[in-house]
Amino acid sequence: MAYFDAASTEPLHPQAREALIAALDVGWADPARLYGPARRARMLLEQARTEVAEVLGVRPDEVSFTTSGTQAVHLGVLGALHGRRRAGRRLVTSAVEHSSVLHAAGVHERSGGLVETVGVGRTGAVDLAAFEEAVLTDGTALACLQSANHEVGTVQPVTEVAALCARAGVPLLVDAAQTVGRMPLPGGWSVLTASAHKWGGPAGVGVLVVRKGTRWRSPLPEDDREYRRVPGFENVPAIVAAATALRAMTAGWARESARLSALVDRIRTEVPRLVPDVEVIGDPVARAPHIVTFSCLYVEGEALLTELDKAGFAISSGSSCTASTLRPSHVLEAMGVLTHGNIRVSLPQGASAADVDRFLTVLPDIVKKIREDAGVKL
Repeated sequence: MAYFDAASTEPLHPQAREALIAALDVGWADPARLYGPARRARMLLEQARTEVAEVLGVRPDEVSFTTSGTQAVHLGVLGALHGRRRAGRRLVTSAVEHSSVLHAAGVHERSGGLVETVGVGRTGAVDLAAFEEAVLTDGTALACLQSANHEVGTVQPVTEVAALCARAGVPLLVDAAQTVGRMPLPGGWSVLTASAHKWGGPAGVGVLVVRKGTRWRSPLPEDDREYRRVPGFENVPAIVAAATALRAMTAGWARESARLSALVDRIRTEVPRLVPDVEVIGDPVARAPHIVTFSCLYVEGEALLTELDKAGFAISSGSSCTASTLRPSHVLEAMGVLTHGNIRVSLPQGASAADVDRFLTVLPDIVKKIREDAGVKL
C-alpha cells in the first residue's frame, strides 16, 4: 500500500520509535515529584522542550506540550482571547482555517464574543487588504492565520499579516501544523501551535508556544504543569519521541522537501494532462512541499477513494476536518472551486517516485470507469 496521506498523519519516524521505547523505561515517573525516577523524567521532559524550542527558534519556557494539536489550538485561541479581554472581544480568522480554530471561534462567539471571517482568493491565500481592515477595527483581541492550508497546501502570507497585526497592536496566532519540520517558520507571530504526529512523532503530543510579552490566560482551571498553560500529567515518553522526530525531520528537510515538491509538481502537471475535466487546486508555487489537491468533475470523492484503495493507495478526500463525513469542504467552498470528486495527495517523507508514477498510471482508468458506471460520457 502506498501511503499518500501525510497531511493527516506522518508515519512514526524510526528514530522516534526507538526514543519512545527507551523513554518508556526511564521516563514513566511523575516529572513533578522529587525522587530519583521523577527527576529523571523531568530531565527528559526539559531536554525535549529545549530541543523543540531550538527548532522553533523560541525560548524553552515559551513552549508547552499539550495532548494534541487540536488542544494546542483551543488553548491558544481561547487563552489569548481570555488574556486580552480588556482590549476587546473581536476575533479575526481566515475562512480556510482548520476546524480546531473554527470550533474555538464558535465557543468564543457563543459566549458573547464577535468573530470576523476574512475571505480568500481562488488559490486559497487570504485577502491581505481585508485582513488588515479587520484587525484595525477597534476591539480586536486576536487574529488567527494558518501557515499553510491543511487541504490544498497554499502557504499564507504570515509574515505580511504579522507585520500589519503588529502595527495594529493585535497578537497573531499561527496554526503551523502543516509546516513545522517541513519549511522555515515565518516570523512575527505571538502564539504558535503544532502537532507532533504531523512531523513523524507519536499522536497525542501538541505544541503551544506563547511568546514573552503576549497576554495569555488559561481558559481552563489552572494547573501547575506546563507553565500553567496545560493541565494534566505530561506524557514524557511521547514528548521525548516527538522531539526526536522533529530533530530528525528538520535535519534533512531542505533536501527532502525539494524532492517531494518535485513529485507534487509532477502530479500537478500530469493529472490534468491524463484525466479530462480535472481542476488542480491551490497555489502552484506558494505551497507546502508535500500537498496537492485536485477535483474530478462528474466523480464522487468516496467512489474515487474506494477504487484507489483497491489499487493500493491510501489517500484522503473532502475536508481535512470532516473527512469521515465526506461533507463538502469549507475550504474549497471559500475558494470558489469544485467541491466534489476531490482528493488530496500528501506525500510522506521517503515517498517514492515509482509509487507516484504508478498512481499516475492507474488514476485515469479509475476515473474513466467511475464516470462510465455513472453514465457520464466525455
